[in-house]
Amino acid sequence: MAVATVAAALLAALGGTLWLAVRRFSGSRDQRMQGGGDQSLMHGKTVLITGANSGLGRATAAELLRLGARVIMGCRDLGRAEEAAGQLRQELGQAGGQGQEPDAAKGQLVVKELDLASLRSVRNFCQELLQVITVTLHLEHIVHFFPSVIRRDREARKEPRKTNLNDEEPRLDVLINNAGIFQCPYMKTEDGFEMQFGVNHLGHFLLTNLLLGLLKSSAPSRIVVVSSKLYKYGDINFEDLNSEQNYNKSFSYSRSKLANILFTRELARRLEGTNVTVNVLHPGIVRTNLGRHIHIPLLARPLFNLVSWAFFKTPLEGAQTSIYLASSPEVEGVSGKYFGDCKEEELLPKAMDESVARKLWDISEVMVGILK
Repeated sequence: MAVATVAAALLAALGGTLWLAVRRFSGSRDQRMQGGGDQSLMHGKTVLITGANSGLGRATAAELLRLGARVIMGCRDLGRAEEAAGQLRQELGQAGGQGQEPDAAKGQLVVKELDLASLRSVRNFCQELLQVITVTLHLEHIVHFFPSVIRRDREARKEPRKTNLNDEEPRLDVLINNAGIFQCPYMKTEDGFEMQFGVNHLGHFLLTNLLLGLLKSSAPSRIVVVSSKLYKYGDINFEDLNSEQNYNKSFSYSRSKLANILFTRELARRLEGTNVTVNVLHPGIVRTNLGRHIHIPLLARPLFNLVSWAFFKTPLEGAQTSIYLASSPEVEGVSGKYFGDCKEEELLPKAMDESVARKLWDISEVMVGILK
């Protein structure tokens, strides 16, 4: 009897494993097919992705590069970002290694330092980006009106002729606020904000506001905000936004994700008539390093790994909605909406509270120093 029970359990486990394997591989194939769109769809467009060196951000960058975009990876750790960029170039045939030419049909990749836990870093990043744009546009103006002067100057200095002055970013077509931190112990940013609220909301709030002028001048342009289904468990407590009176890492993460949605809806209202759209999404449950602060007991890890392999999305699968909102003609002109699995979804009433969204916006402006 015992032997029969064990045998039945083993057969059930084997059957379950085979079913999960079929589900996983067929699901991955479906996602790859969904991502196989027009490889020139994003040609000539510049996309900035925060936290693009791993997980969802890296998968999003890879697909948009494949679609022909110029991708700026805004990352805190330059070393890890450069390593990820090198891997992406190799994967997409851009490394130009021995016997291999870079694929001109694929987009370009640029790495820049951006630490969302530091308002100083956010301002420096935007200042560098906008200064480069100003200089680039000024040089284009000179070349247009005084081409012979530029040509003689280059010849005198024996400089090679540049075929494109736009070595940096004269435009920004898509901003993807992707970076985030998940359920970390209580920590503070460089500016004294609770880490999850500071990075997930305030850092992106400042970044977006500083780049709005460029996005408007590049219109039609898009802003994509990555939130989470866990927003449902958060609330905006204006008396303790910095979690100094009470800190719960799960609640604080949910609050930051609710703030992402409220920010998106208020920004959409403010951008009406500008031809700049903003939408927010949840990627689902994805296997990334976002949960690095979550402790899983050693004995439970094999089971967790099996469950995550079977039921969690891969980074590429999780990135599909970000890619869709950044590139699809289907959402041209759509703004202020919440998406999951490339479809619009309903929000809870607390995520649609306009008075809370406006108050959060006003307080955030003061917190990041836009208003004194």
